[in-house]
Amino acid sequence: MEACLRGGMVSQAPSAENVFYNVAPTLLPRSLMSQPAVRDDRGDLRFGTIPGVLGRAVADWPDRVAIEDGPARITYTELADVVSRAARVLAARGIGRGDRVAIWAPNVWEWIPAALAVQSVGAAVVPINTRYKGPEARYIVERSKAKWLFTVDGFLGLDFRAMLDLPELPTVIFRQDGPMGWDQFLGAADNAPPLSDGAVRPEDVCDILFTSGTTGRPKGVLCTHAQTVRAYWSWSDVVGLASSDRYLVVAPFFHAFGYKAGWLAALMRGATILPQATFDVDAVLKRIPVDRVSMLPGPPALYQTFLLREDLDAHDLSSLRLAVTGAASIPVQLIHDMRHVLGFETVITGYGLTESTGICTMCRHDDDPETIASRSGRAIPGVEVRTLDAAGQPTSPGVPGHVVVRGYTVMQGYLDDPTATEETIRDGWLHTGDVGILDERGYIRITDRIKDMFIVGGFNAYPAEIEHTLLTHPDVADAAVIGVGDARLGEVGAAFLVARSGHELPGAAELIQWCRARMANFKVPRHFTALSVLPRNASGKVTRFVLKARWERDHA
Repeated sequence: MEACLRGGMVSQAPSAENVFYNVAPTLLPRSLMSQPAVRDDRGDLRFGTIPGVLGRAVADWPDRVAIEDGPARITYTELADVVSRAARVLAARGIGRGDRVAIWAPNVWEWIPAALAVQSVGAAVVPINTRYKGPEARYIVERSKAKWLFTVDGFLGLDFRAMLDLPELPTVIFRQDGPMGWDQFLGAADNAPPLSDGAVRPEDVCDILFTSGTTGRPKGVLCTHAQTVRAYWSWSDVVGLASSDRYLVVAPFFHAFGYKAGWLAALMRGATILPQATFDVDAVLKRIPVDRVSMLPGPPALYQTFLLREDLDAHDLSSLRLAVTGAASIPVQLIHDMRHVLGFETVITGYGLTESTGICTMCRHDDDPETIASRSGRAIPGVEVRTLDAAGQPTSPGVPGHVVVRGYTVMQGYLDDPTATEETIRDGWLHTGDVGILDERGYIRITDRIKDMFIVGGFNAYPAEIEHTLLTHPDVADAAVIGVGDARLGEVGAAFLVARSGHELPGAAELIQWCRARMANFKVPRHFTALSVLPRNASGKVTRFVLKARWERDHA
């Protein structure tokens, strides 16, 4: 990224350490520039909408740096100006309430104003996983009926736009010169009319995050501004995020952990956002002292990777203050080490899913290490969590049951899929597909997954979706995938394959290479076993417990 961010709105910075904007006063509508300070425990009442979060931040911290990304230093006031310009261009191009705009890009500063601009005109953001291949991304764009795309060119050597193969889709490419570039896009604001008041309302859908299910096809989850800002005002309060924090966002922006619990939570509290495009251990360890990182959430594997470093003592981690983790079982020793070796003052664990706005339960500051490691916390304010038996009745404390959630965080539904919505939300309760145990204090421990999902380094992987791809291999007649333990990633996929008649299955290395060309890397099975037939029950369904037992026997 060049020091000079062009587009008729940025001055040449005197040094790479001090990039600044030369801007006119912010042009967001007055309704987004400030909100009355009411009920700090209710983010929806305090901010109204996600653009309202930015408006309040400008009022409270106009000159504070909101984002630092390489040479770019962008204050809250300057961020609001960029958002205003982008929103005016989108509105002038016909994007408004009810429309959808996709963002397929890594963690770069432009992602944030692009998303805020989309939401400022009443449209919904559709984030796309940067690990997806072209067909996977194209399905989401087409399923969501996205009218616009923000993307990059050259990330990890890839041309996302070419991979998508939708030449008619209007596209803006971050950090590229020319008619499709971000700066040229913003420059069009000079001839665009001001954004009208009332363009976005709290009840509008703010984003559509796609999550896969057992059917093997991703489903779009609809969430509103009101529920999102309320949830992450609570989240940031429990975590203790402060305006003095410098937040290194390693979790990808396409995920609720990097977007809602990431840059949005930082905007709410006036913290400085430090985007990290890819997770590289050496790069992150170097950034911590240089950028004075105080907030560093991530999956357990992130902290375990740090602790396994032989040269850990050579790195200054004294600025670290807050950590938030989850998505996998956590050894108690890891919590102790995060506090006493890595130096975190606070370590919080939690549980959530995309269908619950990304959050259901959280531990608290005063919880002991054993609770933080063995539980995923208790329900956040305004949310109820229960476990049900096979008859749909609440289980007693200590008895496993199907985890269900009720409250304002529950999604509005799946995009254009009323059947799946009705199957998932019954009588107001979101049926998560997870099995858990509630204790007498209301703390939850997740023990199993009804839907067979497994988590690879913090990313949800779904067997049916992976199996669907494996079945397109010319040598594969049948396939089943389970999650198995992995020392580094928590879990990885293990595939059991049946060869087509007259064919032989390729070796594991060749199968892995074939899979990597067709699916995101975290979905790619790491292990392959050839079988003559898959075990099935009387109704023809694969008995995965038989496969799990076989795996455990063979790898004992």
